[in-house]
Amino acid sequence: MALVRLHDITKHYDGGAEAAVRGVNLEVADGDFMVLLGPSGCGKSYLGRKPYALSGGQRQRVALGRAIVRKPKVFLFDEPLSNLDAALRVSMRGELIKLHQRLSATMIYVTHDQVEAMTMGTRICIMQAGRTVQTGAPLDIYHHPINTFVAAFLGNPPMNLLPVRLEDDADGRMMITIGDASLALPASRSDVYRSHAGRDLIFGLRPEEISESTTGAPGAATLRACVAAVEPLGAETLLVLTVAGCDSEIVARVNRDSHARAGDTLDLSLNLAAMHLFDRATTEVIPTHEEHSWPPSRPH
Repeated sequence: MALVRLHDITKHYDGGAEAAVRGVNLEVADGDFMVLLGPSGCGKSYLGRKPYALSGGQRQRVALGRAIVRKPKVFLFDEPLSNLDAALRVSMRGELIKLHQRLSATMIYVTHDQVEAMTMGTRICIMQAGRTVQTGAPLDIYHHPINTFVAAFLGNPPMNLLPVRLEDDADGRMMITIGDASLALPASRSDVYRSHAGRDLIFGLRPEEISESTTGAPGAATLRACVAAVEPLGAETLLVLTVAGCDSEIVARVNRDSHARAGDTLDLSLNLAAMHLFDRATTEVIPTHEEHSWPPSRPH
């Protein structure tokens, strides 16, 4: 039974001088075909304009509403938030998340916005040049990228990717050379990477795994770097750094109270327990124990 009852409804829209509706009382019985008839501006519809006169962002919201009320078995969203301003995009993102939880519906959502993908999706399929590159839960892909494309694409700022040389020193430790600096790998990684000693590889580390403190977690290594730029973001600060002998810059996500200034020389702590190494020729990740235990999908 679908009974609709409106009791003393009054509605004001932001920016509107007059009320859109005033004290409306109406009952629509189950099975009724109720028609709301009246001239433009009488209060029967979405502000004082019809859909064709709405902005691009408003039209997208109308289209979303139309899709929702039809109760489809599968929702197909093609960048539905692209024409919205930043604040409204965040709000609508939350509404779509709640909608999915409430309806338990199947949704396929196309976007180029990684924030939308990370926050909304239960699974992500990353595509490149018409092929699927990697599919999985957002955080699984974030922590275990299958290649340098995924590592650089997912995350803001993206993963640091630096050319390195992997060596086996006289004491049996595995070392990576970044520019003029050499870092000893933790034992857990040394055993995995030992068969690749003597090779030129790509080293990957997320910005949040780099801190100004030299007393890092077990498996951390110290790297001296020069601050090229400081980007305060309020909740956090990004440091853009250079290492002697290395052409690639490093980005570190550090505490918002950082006192670093451009031109400073810092000793950074790198959490090598979270590092990745990629093959330079294929750009694919060299699997560790963790990557073996979580088999990502391969391109097809």
